[in-house]
Amino acid sequence: MSSEQQKNEEVTIDLRRLFLLIRKHVASILVWTIGLGLVGYGVSDYLITPKYTATTQLLVNRKTTDANQAYAMQQADLNAVTTYKDLITSRKILKGASSYLANPVTLVKKATPAKKAVYKTQDDGTRVLVKKAVKAQPAVYKRDSKSYTVSASELKSAISVTTTTSSQVFSLSATAETPAKAKAEANAVAKEFKEQLPSIMDVNNVTIVATASNGTKSFPNVKLMTAVGALAGLIISLMIIIIRDLSDTTVRESSFMTDEMGLIDLGEVASIKMPKDWSFMPATAKRTTRRRV
Repeated sequence: MSSEQQKNEEVTIDLRRLFLLIRKHVASILVWTIGLGLVGYGVSDYLITPKYTATTQLLVNRKTTDANQAYAMQQADLNAVTTYKDLITSRKILKGASSYLANPVTLVKKATPAKKAVYKTQDDGTRVLVKKAVKAQPAVYKRDSKSYTVSASELKSAISVTTTTSSQVFSLSATAETPAKAKAEANAVAKEFKEQLPSIMDVNNVTIVATASNGTKSFPNVKLMTAVGALAGLIISLMIIIIRDLSDTTVRESSFMTDEMGLIDLGEVASIKMPKDWSFMPATAKRTTRRRV
């Protein structure tokens, strides 16, 4: 028998042995696989604090009626996206967004001062009311969302900006502990960036095309962790079974004694089943008695 054939035979025997081991311990393999899969599910769904991500989209575009300048402006806006990506995470923008999150209100109507009534004097000396007096009106504000205490440094670690090559649209994502907080953070940074951009770069070419909605769960991935747990259970169970089998020195087949150890097979001793009421009684010498006549 050639060495290659011997190796193939050994591989066949090993695979057959592995298959027999798996079939013999299929119950324990299932217990380990399902058990660690449930552990992975429980840890990811109940023990780990979830994270939610909300995304808003902004468009960089300057409007022009000059067809000759349209292409040049479009290229300038594409180049500006990279600059805006760095600017939106600057401390000035994030500090303003932090202040807005602490008191998220938007001015709906400005305050109007009180105005006196206006009269006109006729030729006969009588006074005619031309314009009624107007009472002072306070400013009207609209609350946009719940208040959150988030520092500028916390916002910097919570947000991320994603750009696409040759696209004037970039995405701003925020990650937080609740869906509502993630939404509020993303919208606050986008709003602050749009409002402060004209004073920083003397341009007003950013439009919020899609405001963020309630964040979706981004961490942990329950399905992935459950699958990893089940796979770990499968691998661990197989390792335990194989190690226990390799450490077992019991001779299972007579071929091992003849092929591996070079011994001669003299035969096999059959297993004899004895009845339950059978017991071993040692032989005793018979006593002889003499009678006197």
